[in-house]
Amino acid sequence: MQSVADALRAVLERVPRTAVETVELGESVGRVLAVDVVATRPLPGFDNSAMDGYAARSSELPGTFPIAAVVPAGAPYVDPLPEQSVARIFTGAPMPPDLDTVVIQEDAAIVENNQVRLPSSPPGENVRRTGEDIAAGETVLAAGARIRPWDLGVLAAFNVDKVPVARPPRVALIATGDELVDITQTPGPGQLVDSSAHALAGLVREVGGIPHKVAIARDDISALGSIIASSLGYDVVITTGGVSVGDRDHVRAALAMSGVTLELWKVAMKPGKPFSFGTRPGAGGRPGTPVFGLPGNPISTVVAFELFLRPALLAMQGATAIERPRAPVQLVRGYRKQAGRAHYIRARVVRNGEHLIAHPHPKQGSAMLSSLLGCNALVELPAPQTEVLPGAVVQAILFEAI
Repeated sequence: MQSVADALRAVLERVPRTAVETVELGESVGRVLAVDVVATRPLPGFDNSAMDGYAARSSELPGTFPIAAVVPAGAPYVDPLPEQSVARIFTGAPMPPDLDTVVIQEDAAIVENNQVRLPSSPPGENVRRTGEDIAAGETVLAAGARIRPWDLGVLAAFNVDKVPVARPPRVALIATGDELVDITQTPGPGQLVDSSAHALAGLVREVGGIPHKVAIARDDISALGSIIASSLGYDVVITTGGVSVGDRDHVRAALAMSGVTLELWKVAMKPGKPFSFGTRPGAGGRPGTPVFGLPGNPISTVVAFELFLRPALLAMQGATAIERPRAPVQLVRGYRKQAGRAHYIRARVVRNGEHLIAHPHPKQGSAMLSSLLGCNALVELPAPQTEVLPGAVVQAILFEAI
């Protein structure tokens, strides 16, 4: 069995990149930027007032001055002001020539004859300088970044209305098992609703992919092989169930029948040990279609997706950050395990001052759907470790900021 790290490395070495497409700015949230976006001009493009107040020459302050001009936002004042005079100015308005400071209106005192008394104010006070936000030529967003809602404002500031992004991977989902029925059916004796397909579809969407529920394949090698072969036109194929060593676990044989070369099978982890991965060679030496075989138990499916599919799908889009953040956490109770496999414990992590405290879910079975409810982390126990004492600090994969 390969280690989790070696298995992930093998996957990432073999997944191809998706093509680049151009989308409207408003449609780019969550997509992976395909090129660097470089500032074509400084931001702001001119010195302007950060507050409502009075623009003045700092060297002439303090004193009482006539108000020689009124400068609203959007109306540049290009003529130099006479010495010993000031301008009434509003937030965002361009600074008149030779004026270098703004006294906010709360600190000013209006006197008769259109004059104002101002205190001392240093150069640059309440002034936004040209390019102090973003300089011309600066990289605004780097290729590989996933575009966030607030990034749209920055892109719009530089007139980027069309955004080059990675094409989202199209992902075929194939469930296997005679016991599975569709969500629209009431399960009969010995049957189960195919719940993993819906969890997987949500996970695929979360990383920018487009899921397609292809079929529920029965435990028949020939039928399963045909379904897999017909799905290889997708960017990625995911099967669930049938990857273990039982008499009715046919995924390995079906993969071989459909021309998929198995690159790895079985990973030293719990849950998720029967994870498999292979590719079908592409025509003309092109990268092959990656095919992931996930275990049938729903928790094993989710854990394997988090460890391997999530990084792979993001890497296919050229994302620079492909794994969830990790952090040290303190376990509230001890844990024992056999050496040889890394364990991934579902837990709720909460912050206590500077420390993160992990509360493992009481149900840790790989078939326990409820063991992910309320959890926001996977606590990772290394393969060689056999016992963790209460209060020990271990690493956790965080699903959310804490």
